[in-house]
Amino acid sequence: MSERQTAASPEMLKTDLSENIAMIRSKLGNASDLLVSQHVSRSGIRYAVFCIDGLSSRLVVQEYMLEPLIDSDTDKAKLPVQEVKTTSLLDDILIAILSGDSAVLSENSDSAQIVGTKFWNSRSVEEPQTEALIRGPRDGFTEDFRTNTALIRRRLRDPNLRFETFQLGRRSRTDIAVVYVEGIVHDKLLEEVRRRIHTIDVDEISGSGFIEQWLTDHQLSPFPQVMSTERPDKLSAALLQGKVGIVVDNTPFQLIMPMTLFSFFHSPEDYYQNWIISTVIRIMRFGAAFLATFMPAFYIALTEFHHGMLPSELAFSIAGSREGVPFPSVVEAFAMEATLELLREAGIRLPRPIGQTIGIVGGLVIGEAAVRAGIVSPIMVIVVAITAISSFSLPSYTFAISLRLLRFLIMLAAALFGLYGIVLAYIMLNIHVANLMSFGIPYSTPFAPTFLKDWKDLILRAPLKLLSSRPQMMRTKDKKNMK
Repeated sequence: MSERQTAASPEMLKTDLSENIAMIRSKLGNASDLLVSQHVSRSGIRYAVFCIDGLSSRLVVQEYMLEPLIDSDTDKAKLPVQEVKTTSLLDDILIAILSGDSAVLSENSDSAQIVGTKFWNSRSVEEPQTEALIRGPRDGFTEDFRTNTALIRRRLRDPNLRFETFQLGRRSRTDIAVVYVEGIVHDKLLEEVRRRIHTIDVDEISGSGFIEQWLTDHQLSPFPQVMSTERPDKLSAALLQGKVGIVVDNTPFQLIMPMTLFSFFHSPEDYYQNWIISTVIRIMRFGAAFLATFMPAFYIALTEFHHGMLPSELAFSIAGSREGVPFPSVVEAFAMEATLELLREAGIRLPRPIGQTIGIVGGLVIGEAAVRAGIVSPIMVIVVAITAISSFSLPSYTFAISLRLLRFLIMLAAALFGLYGIVLAYIMLNIHVANLMSFGIPYSTPFAPTFLKDWKDLILRAPLKLLSSRPQMMRTKDKKNMK
């Protein structure tokens, strides 16, 4: 065997217990939180139990491991615990110990028993902070991996629900699970998700956002191509549509893929109330997205280039409100929008009670002071306020951020070419959206390509009895979701 093959071969346990103890201690750098308990059973067999203080349940280790080992009168102790597996690989033992499990080693044995003893303090299940609903469930994902998988299991009691578990990160060894419903999801979509996950080779997975960026088709696009959510009901509903979810440990934000542009206008609440109300609210969201993206640009274009398009009374009113303002509307608009973004960012970073005060009171005080000082016009404050309210109306925070970024680019186009610049920016935006893909699904689906059956749940939310088919664009195996 060559030296390279020898170096690459996995390190195994020895039959000498003292040597194994010294080896594990050395590999973990004689860590102060590594607990090693050595005992001799009634039959004279010497055992050693390894666990990490703070990651393992002391009750399980003491009552269900140490006591049975000490009382054992046979050569092989039987532990009264459910999760037990045997391994001889040193690397598997180290990962198990660092994950909160315990390892049991015995004299004259080159294998160890890995016992599931994970236990640590975690946040309880609470209402999601970024996706609040008026009518709907109040439970949200937490930072605990098994709690999150249980929340999905609780909603989908289907034996075809699958969790494929991986560990990503050479050093962090973060648990993730690819979630799907077998018999619904398309095989090519599932294979593509697996392929992309296997390409991730980094030291640390610090959260689901890292995986989202790695899996994204178009890195230069401002639009999110994977959806993050804190809501188990949202992820469960997506799985039944033939989509794939990714559950990541240490974060409450889990991923759904593939996504289209119109998916970010939908909310779980749309299905919890009357279809007429849901349809009207969806139309309002689309209108809000348009205002949040284009309203400041239209203000710049109309006040700087196309005065004649305004009714006479409105034109005189705007001109009167801008009398004495030393800056052109372009500078005025950019200054106010930038100030609003700074206030919004400051409100997020500060403690919640102070942040809300800064966001609301700061906006009012600065706007009023700027008008009184003659720096900006009252009509500009109204435009900025409507734009901000419109951006808050969108159910997806990441999508709203994308529109906020595009707003400044469209404002720049309006400042250069007026309405022609806005039209040009709109055409370029549509070309960009039409070229985006998310795991093989065009971002502009179901408009381009056209799937007429999917229009029943696009802008219009048809009555539930008419939504008997899964999305046609997902090419699911099981086409129907009701009879």
